[in-house]
Amino acid sequence: KKKLKISGRELASVPVQVFGLDQLQVLEMSPERESCLRYRMELLPPEISCLRNLTCLYVDSNNLKKIPAEIGTLSHLERLTLSNNSLSSLPPEMGALQRLHSLHLANNSLTELPAPLCQLRSLTFLDVSDNKIGAIPSSIRHLEKLETLLLLFNSLESLPEDVCLLRNLHTLWLGNNHLRSLPASFGELVNLDWGCNYCSCNFEGNPLESPPPEVCSRGPEEIRDYFLSFHGA
Repeated sequence: KKKLKISGRELASVPVQVFGLDQLQVLEMSPERESCLRYRMELLPPEISCLRNLTCLYVDSNNLKKIPAEIGTLSHLERLTLSNNSLSSLPPEMGALQRLHSLHLANNSLTELPAPLCQLRSLTFLDVSDNKIGAIPSSIRHLEKLETLLLLFNSLESLPEDVCLLRNLHTLWLGNNHLRSLPASFGELVNLDWGCNYCSCNFEGNPLESPPPEVCSRGPEEIRDYFLSFHGA
């Protein structure tokens, strides 16, 4: 077997037999998204390191409180979903997952953007919505390939200028934070789609004041039009 899905409302741990499936590539231990269920698993065991060929690991909607350091040995991992758990931190060993391009961390208990994330040079999708993140470290600039960054429902009061170095960003959602202004070089994120739907950039739910002139002058004309409509001007 190269793909395995384990389901059940009472799922509380990984069956030990799974760790003998050394050719396993996809392991899913999450309820269906539409079901609103939550499984009971609190710990991902260190034996997860036995599954060296994993490319996708789905453990959304459990009750995970800790991710073992051994996660860093899964060198083939490309997609990791940990949304809807009880994580307050991530192990530094996660920085070793250099093939990881998609990481879901929405609706946990994180209070800051963990430093290991900034070592994941292949990351293109990062969702840390609905946590308690109050600051983004300047080291985020190392995520050179990042295309999608979702930061909704956090406690951000400002964005570091380094965010504006993520020139591959196509989607940036910042809704429902505490932002009052944007970095002066924000307009240099020219790959954001400022079309009529503004679906790739979101600011709703922020006490955002009019952006500094540099924001409008450096970026496309659509940025100015966006803010005019945003402020009802």
